[in-house]
Amino acid sequence: MELTLAISDAATRQALFGPADRHLRMIRSTFDVRIAARDSSVKLSGRNEAVSQAAKVFEALQQRLRAGQAITEDDVTDAITLSGVTMEPVNGRAVEVYNTNAVIVPKTEGQAAYIDAIRKNDLTICTGPAGTGKTYIAVAVCVSMLKERHIRRIVLVRPAVEAGEKLGFLPGDMQAKVNPYLRPLFDAMHDMMSFEQAKRFMENDVVEVIPLAFMRGRTLNHSAVILDEAQNTTPAQMLMFLTRLGQHSKMIVTGDASQTDLPDGQTSGVVDALDRLRGIKQVGVVELDRSDIVRHRLVQRIVQAYDNGKANAR
Repeated sequence: MELTLAISDAATRQALFGPADRHLRMIRSTFDVRIAARDSSVKLSGRNEAVSQAAKVFEALQQRLRAGQAITEDDVTDAITLSGVTMEPVNGRAVEVYNTNAVIVPKTEGQAAYIDAIRKNDLTICTGPAGTGKTYIAVAVCVSMLKERHIRRIVLVRPAVEAGEKLGFLPGDMQAKVNPYLRPLFDAMHDMMSFEQAKRFMENDVVEVIPLAFMRGRTLNHSAVILDEAQNTTPAQMLMFLTRLGQHSKMIVTGDASQTDLPDGQTSGVVDALDRLRGIKQVGVVELDRSDIVRHRLVQRIVQAYDNGKANAR
């Protein structure tokens, strides 16, 4: 379906499109429609229902302008909501993502409890051994919330701590230097949506993947923020991260206290946070164990063998 909407003048067009066309990008990402902007018109194309809903948003925003009111990102979000996009949570524990062939279903009771905790709490801290799906489920639920319009953006965060190796000088710009640390988050996200869609979201700042150090000084509203590998944070770094939580946002902290790469004697930020925050309202705590491992069955045996070795060394 194609639909062309008239725009009265240049001032209306500038206010309607937003700074650097940000409002247009929000509408395009929400409804997955193509938008071609001309001097006096906007052409929408895509699925019939999506085009109709996007047109309702443009009309609502133009009504605000005709009434002499400015347009903010909150106004665009409100118009999108009123256009008929559902804001209800996904029913049940299955997690619907953009890739229609990749509905995420919990495979253990621990994973099901993890999904419930994320949906119910503003902050969820999840610990557990490798292979329990801590990162994968967190990314899936956040992508689902983005799809359902509960949030406007996803921020994926990781501390840039080397796992017992000294990588030395890495060539390239800043993104190239931090990509090796953030690769697991990219891998999980690309299972939830197409490469093209992920690229578009990242270009439009709908999805941001950054090292922990870059979080200082920020406040994130209407966002889902995941801190992965949190066992490699210090208590001070954890405090800095947790105080970035803004309005209408969720935070998920994941880590495996048995695999910290911090210097000997340094307290892990995730262990410290569990001690301080357990029992506080709107803080969910989920502790997965070996029974929640869903990778190759050998991983469960490997974790068991290392746990036995620690017990014998005591």
